[in-house]
Amino acid sequence: MGSLHRASKTLKSLRHQLLLQATQQFDSSSRLSGSSDYRLLLARALCSHPRQNAKEAVDLTQYPPERIRNFSIIAHVDHGKSTLADRLLELTGTIKRGHGQPQYLDKLQVERERGITVKAQTATMFHKGSNEPQPFLLNLIDTPGHVDFSYEVSRSLAACQGALLVVDAAQGVQAQTVANFYLAFESNLTIIPVINKIDQPTADPDRIKDQLKSMFDLEPSDCLLTSAKTGQGLEHVLPAVIERIPPPPGEGSGLLRMLLLDSYYDEYKGVICHVAVVDGMLRKGDKISAAATGQTYDVLDVGFMHPELTQTGVLLTGQVGYVVTGMRSTKEARIGDTLFHAKTIVKPLPGFKAARHMVFSGLFPADGSDFEALNHAIERLTCNDASVSVTKESSTALGLGFRCGFLGLLHMDVFHQRLEQEYGTHIISTVPTVPYIFEYSDGRYYL
Repeated sequence: MGSLHRASKTLKSLRHQLLLQATQQFDSSSRLSGSSDYRLLLARALCSHPRQNAKEAVDLTQYPPERIRNFSIIAHVDHGKSTLADRLLELTGTIKRGHGQPQYLDKLQVERERGITVKAQTATMFHKGSNEPQPFLLNLIDTPGHVDFSYEVSRSLAACQGALLVVDAAQGVQAQTVANFYLAFESNLTIIPVINKIDQPTADPDRIKDQLKSMFDLEPSDCLLTSAKTGQGLEHVLPAVIERIPPPPGEGSGLLRMLLLDSYYDEYKGVICHVAVVDGMLRKGDKISAAATGQTYDVLDVGFMHPELTQTGVLLTGQVGYVVTGMRSTKEARIGDTLFHAKTIVKPLPGFKAARHMVFSGLFPADGSDFEALNHAIERLTCNDASVSVTKESSTALGLGFRCGFLGLLHMDVFHQRLEQEYGTHIISTVPTVPYIFEYSDGRYYL
């Protein structure tokens, strides 16, 4: 016991020395204008988050709903959402600066090649404010910015109580800024305006504040001025999240109700479901049922994304995480479904508004004998992209295939690319078409 005590004291002393050295270094040489506060916070984060080096078990019972904040980042394309998410992960010690890849939460190959966010990604962070005795658990969801992936945004907002509305300090309010604002507004979320890229020579924050006031009635004094690239102003973001965004509602002692937010297929674990616990508590080993299918499953694994899958054995009210139940068919994981303890009766959660498909295209295997392989690949991919509609069809020239509905041309193109990259399929796609309804003067309709 004595040697363990001495080792613990040595470790604490070493951490203190590291913090002292980092503080002196950043105080004496802060060459980037306005970024010294961010660097100092980063140094403290690296020294005060041993969880990065030693995967310590996290006791989620220490985080009641009042110490949880669930928020997403919404913005137009290329306004700096993913870069801001990277900086927040670094500030909280969730990832190390300079380790990993830029846009850390953009995990798909297609996202890296195109430089866009396609899938909403969740990461759990721990942050302790300067005047707070205990840390807060923060669930961050980075969302796509293109209109074709607005379904991803709407599903992400269902798990949140607030949103960071990021606006480019030079470009200002653009189309998806407006669309995403109203998605958050209709969901009754607290909106924190963040004017990003203030380091640009053409930045005009005062003009952007006037835009936000005139279009969305957001007070100029509530706007945060940041540069995710240099770190300027980032020290104010997480305190604003904690102070302004309310904790998640829900009854910790009530019956379990979870909202199924997303799912994807893993070759080893089967279907992995991302869930938000609305009421009650989930433990590993519990039996849960799905409201949509009536199927019952054993909970084989449960945890959160920190930022990778991290086992905790439990999820409590207000927390966002993942559940592995041994599902083998992607048709069993219906996005928007309510999961609850088996042999209990609960009122299902509202779920999500159905996606409205704008473009339809036929998908056929390049080799007619590969139809089953294409069917298998589409089943797996639609588990991860619930906004695609799929029906079987046949063509005299191309044989058996599928008629798929997409939210737009970019959505269709990305879906085709993911089929080829992630599942190795070779497909022939027909010219995309848009359905029209003609109404005649006598009241008849023609589709």
